Formats: sequence, C-alpha cells, structure tokens
Amino acid sequence: MARPSTTQLGARERQIMDAVHQLGEGSVGDVRQKLADAPTYSTVRTMLRMLEKKGYLKHRRDGIKYVYRSTQAPEEARRSALTHLLKTFFAGSAGDAIATILDLPTEQLTSDDYDRLARRIEEARRKKK
Repeated sequence: MARPSTTQLGARERQIMDAVHQLGEGSVGDVRQKLADAPTYSTVRTMLRMLEKKGYLKHRRDGIKYVYRSTQAPEEARRSALTHLLKTFFAGSAGDAIATILDLPTEQLTSDDYDRLARRIEEARRKKK
C-alpha cells in the first residue's frame, strides 16, 4: 500500500517530520528540542508513534529509548517538501519559485550558486529538446 503524501499531514506532524529529517534520526527528546513551541514529551512521543503507524517513520531501540528516522530517502523528502512549497506558495510554478530565489539579496547566493543554477537550467533545456 502506498504511503500518503506528506502534504496530507497536519501542521504539527509536518514539523515533527521536518525535525526528524534535520536530525537524520532522533529520540523523542531530540525531536522535541527541534520544535518551536514544543508540546509535551508524551504528545511528541504519541505523534511519533502515529507517524510510524502511518508509514512515515520507523524506529530502533537504543538502550531504553526509541530512536526514530524517516522511511523516505532524503532526496525523496526534499522533492516532496518542494512540491508542497510550489503548490502552496507558487501555484505549482517552478519558474516563479526560481525567479523568487533569484530576487533574493545577492549576499544569499554565491557566484558558485549562480553557476550551478545556470548549468542546471541549461541541462534542463537540453533534456526538453
């Protein structure tokens, strides 16, 4: 059975998934520390279990603790998050998102960043032909 998209998760569930992705793996306490306005320890523990039941996380035992990690590969998680961002803020337009990135203050993008973007755009053009 296919796992539902992370866009179907609630806001707090997405925050928890973001924390797990940032950590790579982590205990309830680790995840809780990453959350803004963190709920109680038992609430985070329950939400981690629910995310595991839904197929988003898996755990291993480390002594008396459970350590959680995502069932998604990092690249898959990035693509899913980017797809959600594009749909939410850019009406699905990758071009509008890229234009917004390029409008950021110049100190946020290095010369190497611009070169990499130019190469990727050129590669994408060649693939389209």
